[in-house]
Amino acid sequence: MNNTLFFPCKADGEPLPSIWKEFLEIEANNMNKENMRFWILISIVAISGFSQGMLLPLIAIIFENDGLSSSMNGLNATGLYVGILLVSPFMEQPLRKYGYKPVIIFGGLLVIVSLVLFPLWKSFWFWFVLRLLIGIGDHALHFGTQTWITSFSPEHKRGRNISLYGLFFGVGFAVGPLMAPLVNVHETLPFILSSVLCLVAWVFLFLLKNDYPEQTIEVNSMKNTVKRFSSAFKYAWVAFLPPLGYGFLESSLNGSFPVYGLRIGLEVSSVSVLLTAFAIGGIVFQLPLGILSDKWGRQRILTIILLSGSIFFFLASFLEGAVWALTITLFLAGMAVGSTFSLGISYMTDLMPKDLLPTGNLLCGIAFSLGSLAGPYLGGIFIQFFKNISFFNIISIMLLVIFLAVLTNRGAGQRAEQHSLSQ
Repeated sequence: MNNTLFFPCKADGEPLPSIWKEFLEIEANNMNKENMRFWILISIVAISGFSQGMLLPLIAIIFENDGLSSSMNGLNATGLYVGILLVSPFMEQPLRKYGYKPVIIFGGLLVIVSLVLFPLWKSFWFWFVLRLLIGIGDHALHFGTQTWITSFSPEHKRGRNISLYGLFFGVGFAVGPLMAPLVNVHETLPFILSSVLCLVAWVFLFLLKNDYPEQTIEVNSMKNTVKRFSSAFKYAWVAFLPPLGYGFLESSLNGSFPVYGLRIGLEVSSVSVLLTAFAIGGIVFQLPLGILSDKWGRQRILTIILLSGSIFFFLASFLEGAVWALTITLFLAGMAVGSTFSLGISYMTDLMPKDLLPTGNLLCGIAFSLGSLAGPYLGGIFIQFFKNISFFNIISIMLLVIFLAVLTNRGAGQRAEQHSLSQ
């Protein structure tokens, strides 16, 4: 039998047979296309994070300077999450029908148009509607990119790829607030800059070839939608808890902790440093934790970081009078739980059949949004009625509850291992 049919090179150093040259060239070309697709998608996510991170403090500052009450200011900020929740039940069918690329392009375009419209008319309800539209656009963008990345990522790189997704969003979200001071130059400048950056990133989407999720289930009726949601929940309910918890954590820290910090005597600058320390901790450890989860398993890493985060926030409750000690503790807490959302997505992907991945990603987004809506509200109630108890305790308890749920759900961990082996 001729060995050249099975081996890409001959022992005597002769040139590769032409069939192998063609094969290797095709494989290299496919790998380059996959890498380009991956980096374009996570770059889009970074710009989306930038626009979200910029809008939160920017609009709050503008309304505060105009004398709007803090409660109405907070109400306006909920527009983003209301948009996400409103559109969530309707996102899966267009994704399956038209593919990933059109959904992402639509989401990006909606965000760009909304950003451009902000300077045209400064009105509370007009800006609320624009934030709602940005929530819809961002959710379409994230749902499409998130599902696309989880669908083409091999199991041994899934944690790494989703962590890079979370890392790029986190970096964009952290850089966004730095644009807020531009409002002192001209109130419209941050909106214009953000819309231009989004447009530049959006154009690169047209370089990608469209792809579709696996089509083995019907999505045409509300009954089928409910059935899919129910099936996805049965497979991976425990994996939706980390995104829920991270939404609660992020929104309560950014929305309620500044109020609590000022009430216990912290300076505004100290509150900013503390929040930045937590964000940097999450960014620094995002990728290492994703790689470790590929090696040691998602459930094991999640239990370690959730317990560690609960302990760090509990310790923070005793360090409120020492800003630098509190800064270090929140940095460590960020290192622990800053990857909770991305690891939750990876864990969901391990547990979920591939044809239900769009539904699973959708439910992760819904869980995050519910946590984001609940965080500031419950945090505010806690601050108002439990004045002698540290705000950090509510976060510590929440993380501990999710830790216990993930730890005790051994069946999910076994299914994840079996699913990984079968891929």
